[in-house]
Amino acid sequence: MKPSIPKGTRDFSPTEVANRTYIMNTIKTAFETFGFQPIETPSFENSSTLMGKYGEEGDRLIFKILNSGDFLKKADEKLLSEKNSLKLTSQISEKALRYDLTVPFARYVVQHQNDITFPFKRYQVQPVWRADRPQKGRFREFFQCDADVVGSKSLWQEVEFVQLYDAVFSKLGLAKTTIKMNNRKILSGIAEVIGAQDKLIDFTVALDKLDKIGKDGVVKEMLSKGITEDAIEKVQPLFDFSGSNIDKLTSLEAMLASSVEGTNGVEELRFVIDSIEGLGLETANLEIDVTLARGLNYYTGAIFEVAAPEGVKMGSIGGGGRYDDLTGIFGLKDVSGVGISFGLDRIYLVLEELGLFKSVDLPKPKVVFLNFDAESDLLKMKAIKELRNHNIKSEFYPDLGESNKAQKRQWKYVTNRAIEFVVSKVENDIFTLKNMISGEQNDVSLEELISELKA
Repeated sequence: MKPSIPKGTRDFSPTEVANRTYIMNTIKTAFETFGFQPIETPSFENSSTLMGKYGEEGDRLIFKILNSGDFLKKADEKLLSEKNSLKLTSQISEKALRYDLTVPFARYVVQHQNDITFPFKRYQVQPVWRADRPQKGRFREFFQCDADVVGSKSLWQEVEFVQLYDAVFSKLGLAKTTIKMNNRKILSGIAEVIGAQDKLIDFTVALDKLDKIGKDGVVKEMLSKGITEDAIEKVQPLFDFSGSNIDKLTSLEAMLASSVEGTNGVEELRFVIDSIEGLGLETANLEIDVTLARGLNYYTGAIFEVAAPEGVKMGSIGGGGRYDDLTGIFGLKDVSGVGISFGLDRIYLVLEELGLFKSVDLPKPKVVFLNFDAESDLLKMKAIKELRNHNIKSEFYPDLGESNKAQKRQWKYVTNRAIEFVVSKVENDIFTLKNMISGEQNDVSLEELISELKA
């Protein structure tokens, strides 16, 4: 049987791992510069923790884990005979792979609330799983790099997250990324003004597709969801929303004058826009996008989404928002939170497409001891142990090279891995050391060997 891996997953070569580590380290350094602390949560959670937190579509994309043992033994016979998989799932699966890092983080905060100092700033870099249809930039197993603050309602947190995005993407060389921003209160206000409060989710989900299916497609979807033509007529200006951020704020202010919630959303957005205007950004652009409607099942204020630089066809490479009541679903009320996420895998693809990866040095020893003489093996291993005690990366070629062909194989190994130094012989505690870059070869003592390799 030909070996394979599941669709939507990938193997990573040493170079790819090194490049991914470079991205993660850049993000982690920025997180810690901004005062965030690391935590980790399990790869799988109780199903009750995850289900119902992401909406109907999200629930379908959660990977369920079958119970151990004979999981069908306790299942309802009627449901089995009816093949009712939706109702049967809860009886045969009590755990699931995490869908994101935000809901597990909310669970973590509630469980550890007595050990946490608020406001609590945490970051988390771990894989998540979604039973999505694989395509470019969309995988079933992928890493998320999240930063969240809980226990603060201050809008300065939103300002800092804009700066954090800017700092990371500038450091990675991704100039001209666009940080799109909206506010859930604005969307609620628009729905209120057009008399479609009961259709808020349908309205915003359709509006969010404007860049994908166009104005006519959005109108058609809204009508199919029961939103009236009169209501759609009132939001016509949103289909061609343009101008500067200040222009957009002015238009929204006028449009939402009769909505208290909508007006509050405009003022919150204005605070962030004005603050960033005063502070400045390195290379990113901050743009108001009133069609942005991600995460409405738990976002209550600011909504973020980051688009790759122009010319790169890729979905969002980051996103997040404020979720004032997320911990409430686990019993901890009145704890405000706001957070963002970096899409590691998509960021990788963008950097690769733009040729922005620097040459990465893969982990390798500084010196390799060749194995042409079995009698000196113990001396070589003792020397290697001493070198490692001095933090010098050292390696012993394990297979004895008795023939000319076998010895050539060892030299090829050194060349292929671009090893800088080679010890080819040990005799009377004297080491024959060759510099593979300069070609220079000398006989040295162990002390001299250590000194040469540490230089």
